[in-house]
Amino acid sequence: MNKRTYVNTGFGPRFSVLEIGVDDKVAVVEGDSGFWAIVDASELPSALSGKLTEDFLKKEKEFKEEMELLRFKLPPSAVYFNPTDRCNFDCTYCYLPRERRKNGISMSPEEVCASLEKLLIFFKEVLEDDAKPQVIFHGAEPMMVKDAVFEGISRYKDDFLFGIQTNGTLLTDEDLEFIKKNQVGLGISLDAPVEEIANATRKSWTGKGGFKKVVEVIKKLSDYPAYNVITTVTKHNVSVLKDLVRFYYDLEVPVIMLNPVRCTQEGGRLSKPDDMVFLKEIIEALDLTYELYESNGRKLVVANFANIMAGILGPTGRRLMCDISPCGGGRCFFALAANGDIFPCSEFIGIPEFRAGNINEEPLSDILKKEQIKMVTSRMVEKIEPCKSCAVRHFCGAPCPAEVYMLNGDLNTVAPFCNFYEGLIRYAFKIIAMGRENAYIWDGWEEETECTYNFA
Repeated sequence: MNKRTYVNTGFGPRFSVLEIGVDDKVAVVEGDSGFWAIVDASELPSALSGKLTEDFLKKEKEFKEEMELLRFKLPPSAVYFNPTDRCNFDCTYCYLPRERRKNGISMSPEEVCASLEKLLIFFKEVLEDDAKPQVIFHGAEPMMVKDAVFEGISRYKDDFLFGIQTNGTLLTDEDLEFIKKNQVGLGISLDAPVEEIANATRKSWTGKGGFKKVVEVIKKLSDYPAYNVITTVTKHNVSVLKDLVRFYYDLEVPVIMLNPVRCTQEGGRLSKPDDMVFLKEIIEALDLTYELYESNGRKLVVANFANIMAGILGPTGRRLMCDISPCGGGRCFFALAANGDIFPCSEFIGIPEFRAGNINEEPLSDILKKEQIKMVTSRMVEKIEPCKSCAVRHFCGAPCPAEVYMLNGDLNTVAPFCNFYEGLIRYAFKIIAMGRENAYIWDGWEEETECTYNFA
């Protein structure tokens, strides 16, 4: 008898069994590789000592090499470009320091283009010839310097895939026309389906909210496929997520994100919803997206959940790199501040000890090798309790290192939304067990994923 056909003993693989909320099924997961299978609960003993184990051992090396590639061998391919420190809004939970947002500096059109030229030189060194790097104009609020942003896009539209993340309140009809004409990805921020809640946390320095203006902008984007709406979930709006899904669906928004508030600054920490309350509400909201899809045949993709689904179904199929360890910060992407400083990602811009260098003073290739970057790229779940023994560690990634650091003064500690992510991943397995995954993931995801194993 081959002793390696047994799990959890000797040289056999270490499998964990997860309850997923389906009476007659469980998920079986091998944590190191992200290998998993949905198994009939009644057949679990035979599965663990038979074909499932044997199949895993045959492909163990391939599975682990795929995870190794995803975690450690992808080149940088994107930058979060912050052309200004300033914002016209004073959102209560913002991850950037308030003083910086109120009185910070901004880039001129010439400075934006000079930085893009340096970025282009760098990406040509690290990417394949046919690969187009991404530049996401981020904030603070990039539309505070829209002339500089649009000049950069106009000059370099053949060299980069551009995106803009904005609160939407400064966008004019002419701006939207430029964005559509140049096929720029657009992210709009909105936090609730009603003005009172939406404006409570997202408001200008004079206390004025932007709900009506943002909804107006969203309606003008109805014919544009390359936009999404991002909602930051706090204790103030967590109870209306289901209403928000219906609101977005009625507006025919194609993609949304329901992102946990970052606890990087005090305002975010004070706004954090309870993990279990958030989990309950987002599951009800996700259930509603399925009901709407079944009724009308039109999807509303919740991108951060879809990314978890994609990470389970095929690790390299995920599009967002926050829910993997190490996260994408400093590895797959980095952030450029308005003064030229480089950080692992935008979340770190308000944390000076993570400044790695300045794009105007030294080559990016040298900056990205510095200790401030390595501190983030070497943050791995294997160093964190209880993550290192958690079966879903490579579907979660213990995000976000910036908020973890600001909460604990140490990168290698557990994420503040640990219980939330654990429950959401179990829910994702439930969706897969019920055969409903296509309703939750972006169209075409199967073409982006190669099937290497199918346990039936």
